[in-house]
Amino acid sequence: MDSLAPEVRAILVRPRIYLGDGIAIGPGKIDLLRAVGETHSISAAARSLGVPYKRAWLLIDSLNAGFGRPVVSTATGGKGGGGTSLTKLGEDLIAAYDALEKRLNAAAPPELEALHALADRRD
Repeated sequence: MDSLAPEVRAILVRPRIYLGDGIAIGPGKIDLLRAVGETHSISAAARSLGVPYKRAWLLIDSLNAGFGRPVVSTATGGKGGGGTSLTKLGEDLIAAYDALEKRLNAAAPPELEALHALADRRD
């Protein structure tokens, strides 16, 4: 990405991937998973992204259903308190998405520059 001209660096490819009919992974879900990993809380992650808790839970639930296993692990309150953490699947999803995003952005400078040039034209 560093090979891009300074004005083009703000343009990034953030892909949405469809794995069959049941799984869609995109920047919103990945950002949510990343925030859950940082905050250890779905509600705190939702707040940090400006997303209603119900929407955050539905996004996570759609990933759980699509993969047939959980992307986060939740623990209810009690003496040590509750909390949420990413499962290995959740961590692997973030890593795979980040690798894909990095590769796409490394390969995309000519197309990104062409799109930027089109945006600059005010005919």
